[in-house]
Amino acid sequence: MSQKLILASTSPYRRELLNRLGLRFEVANPQTDETPFPSESPEALSLRLSEAKARAVADAYPDALIIGSDQVATAEGKIYGKPGNHERAVEQLHQLSGKTVNFFTGLCLLNTRTGLADVRGIPTLVTFRDLSSDEIENYLRREPAYNCAGSAKSEGLGIALLSSMRGDDPNALVGLPLIALCDMLRRQGIAVL
Repeated sequence: MSQKLILASTSPYRRELLNRLGLRFEVANPQTDETPFPSESPEALSLRLSEAKARAVADAYPDALIIGSDQVATAEGKIYGKPGNHERAVEQLHQLSGKTVNFFTGLCLLNTRTGLADVRGIPTLVTFRDLSSDEIENYLRREPAYNCAGSAKSEGLGIALLSSMRGDDPNALVGLPLIALCDMLRRQGIAVL
């Protein structure tokens, strides 16, 4: 690979996913304001932030391929972010009980040599079972998913909260759509295999 590969994310989940491809990469912290613009749709927010994160570290890597990713969880017009604490996680899971949530992941591959960005959106529709208060408390006691949008880790015990998932890439739900990323890398001349 002639250009460095940079993951513009501090997420341990995204780092773990990218490691699966067996490519050498570095991690950079993209200091990015994630405040939505007025009237910005959740999908537009996710796409904008994925590119903003990649561009936030571009000056430090003038000859690199930079991966930016952002995920927004939305149901019935409301955005569900990372709860941050137990009380908000309980509230989120009660609100999402029995509902279908779009975990929309924006993905950007920025070539800093050319300045061109390949930006895509990958939706994953997740339906939560009808959850009892006891199930919510038992789950959060065993897996405190306070840093996950929607308060559930599908790659862990959170899978027990769900009744179905629909999407093109199971990795997108965790935060880094590897199928789309492999296609983007191939378009840049990077052979994953």
